[in-house]
Amino acid sequence: MTELDVAGLQRRLAEFAAARDWGQYHTPKNLAAALSVEASELVEIFQWLTPEESARVMADPDSAHRVTDEVADVLAYLLQFCEVLGIDALAALAAKIDRNERRFPAPEDS
Repeated sequence: MTELDVAGLQRRLAEFAAARDWGQYHTPKNLAAALSVEASELVEIFQWLTPEESARVMADPDSAHRVTDEVADVLAYLLQFCEVLGIDALAALAAKIDRNERRFPAPEDS
């Protein structure tokens, strides 16, 4: 198994899609829609669970497998979306955290 990194995963996803001639469908609009669908499938797993049940979802192998698969689907579409638009996902996240730290400063100890 190769080392996991964002660029490597994006490359694998692009190669997977290219081998199947799926690139023609990987427009920003289609990828954003697919990302939304996969995120909704993740939400569906938790939809009727109590907060306590949702905290234990990974304890059941069947539900843990479903959650893990949906997380992978969400991440795959997000990485493909970023690749198509030339967005560095990690840089975007770091910049957003920086903005949020300025926008929502932690309370000072009294």
